[in-house]
Amino acid sequence: MDLFFRYREATMGLLQNLVRGFVRGSDRMAEITSKMGPRSFNRGRGAKRVGYLTSNNKFVKVKEMVPEFIVPDLSGFKLRPYVSYKAPAGTEEKMTAKRLFMETAAPAIEKDIDNGSFDPNNLEKYGFEPSQKGKLFKLYPKNYVQ
Repeated sequence: MDLFFRYREATMGLLQNLVRGFVRGSDRMAEITSKMGPRSFNRGRGAKRVGYLTSNNKFVKVKEMVPEFIVPDLSGFKLRPYVSYKAPAGTEEKMTAKRLFMETAAPAIEKDIDNGSFDPNNLEKYGFEPSQKGKLFKLYPKNYVQ
C-alpha cells in the first residue's frame, strides 16, 4: 500500500509540472533561437547589414555599405602568423615614466642645452603642460595613493 502512495505522489508531481508548463507557456527568459520560431525565422549572427529593407519588404543592397578588405601582398614575407608558446619571453624592459621621458623629451632638452637655446620657462616645447585645467584626467595630486 505504501508503494502505491509513493507512485501516486511521483506521478501527480510530474502531471502538475506538465500542466503548469502548458498553462504558463514556454520559458520566456530563455534566449530565443532559430529552432524556437517559424521556419522563416533567422536571427543571424550579428553581422552588419549591407543595405536596407523597403516598405514592401524588399532588400536593397548599397555598394558603399559593403566592407572592403585591403590585404597586403605577403608573398616574400618570412614570418608566419603563428607564434609558439615555447618561444622565449621578450627581452624589452618594462616601460616606466623615467624611461618614457628619457626616450622622448630628454634628447630634445639635451640638444637645446648644448646649443644654448634651453629656456626653463618654455617647457611646453617638450610636451610639458603646466596646467591640468580642463583635462579629463587630473594628474597631480588627487590620483596618487596617499
